[in-house]
Amino acid sequence: MEQRISRRLQGDIGERSALCWLVERGAKVYLPFGHSPDVDLVANLGDELTRVQVKTTTVFRNQRWVVSLATRGGNQSWSGLVKYFDAKRCDHLFVLAADGRRWFIPAGDVEARAGLVLGGPKYAAFEVESDRPFCVALAA
Repeated sequence: MEQRISRRLQGDIGERSALCWLVERGAKVYLPFGHSPDVDLVANLGDELTRVQVKTTTVFRNQRWVVSLATRGGNQSWSGLVKYFDAKRCDHLFVLAADGRRWFIPAGDVEARAGLVLGGPKYAAFEVESDRPFCVALAA
């Protein structure tokens, strides 16, 4: 029987990947204290502070990675409200796919609110060095 990793662990893996990638580029990285719904990391890239929202995906369809940008709660008391991606709330979107591919996209270049598809030509200019793949199913 296969067991999927939790969404929380998957998100932690994405944040680790983003943090490592940014630090490798010489950035100082800061973690918001407490829960921050819009920003997962803040990075000082030289003289610029950038707010980074991190997303991960395990959905691979038609040779592309499907990324959900909208937040739909996450607990049983969910009110039914959906929070869509808004470029005003962050400066960059960092995406980690299950195969290790990564993208660092300026928020203003994200042409979606609920989701986007990566791995094709549209966001190819923002693909950065790959990380190691993360395991989406653990053997029981």
